[in-house]
Amino acid sequence: MFRFGLILLFITTLTSCGKKFKIDGMTSVSSLDGKMLFVKVLSGDQLVSVDSAEVIHGYFQMEGKIDSVVLASLYMDEECIMPLVLEEGNINIQINNIGISIKGTPLNDSFNDFIEAKTAIDDKAYEVEREESRMIMDGVDLNTVQSEIDKQRTEVAQQMDNLVKTFIQNNYENVLGPGVFIMIGNSLPYPFLTPMMEDIVKEAPEGFRNNYLIKNYITLAQEYKDGVMN
Repeated sequence: MFRFGLILLFITTLTSCGKKFKIDGMTSVSSLDGKMLFVKVLSGDQLVSVDSAEVIHGYFQMEGKIDSVVLASLYMDEECIMPLVLEEGNINIQINNIGISIKGTPLNDSFNDFIEAKTAIDDKAYEVEREESRMIMDGVDLNTVQSEIDKQRTEVAQQMDNLVKTFIQNNYENVLGPGVFIMIGNSLPYPFLTPMMEDIVKEAPEGFRNNYLIKNYITLAQEYKDGVMN
């Protein structure tokens, strides 16, 4: 139901205190009626609920104050279903059978656009695999199949790298840049820096490189690399 392949982390950046946010949510999924939704953030080493709401006739609302902009998560019971940015303003959440959209504030709009673009590229990758199966079933020469499919896979992978790299670079200075970088890293089978990630770090401003989560991930990647080489 919910299509999101990234792993959630929580990252904050200093802003002025006492900023108010309000969440207005609507869902067309009837099975969600009566379910409890929570917005959670990391406090120390534990998740804490900022607010919660019951879905009633397809609607739910939450609100609160934040001292800093934070990349948080929307939970349904104990299941994390989507990251969102808690920032000042009105946040609109739409849930349907296709997925979730979170809009209404600048960073959430930007993040939502990124997720939509990523999903479109994921769909292309899926179609490449389907095309490979169709070609084989149609009796196309296997060398031809491999050559054509490898070309398409490379093109799709390059599109994804360009999307991710551009998005992170455009958001070096806010929670989305470090957040998405760590999400991508945590989606890998073990901590390491891909060539794209190395480029991002190399070209990043000092504030990004000094983010404690970025520094920790780079350290883990180096330790893993050293362990493999030894």
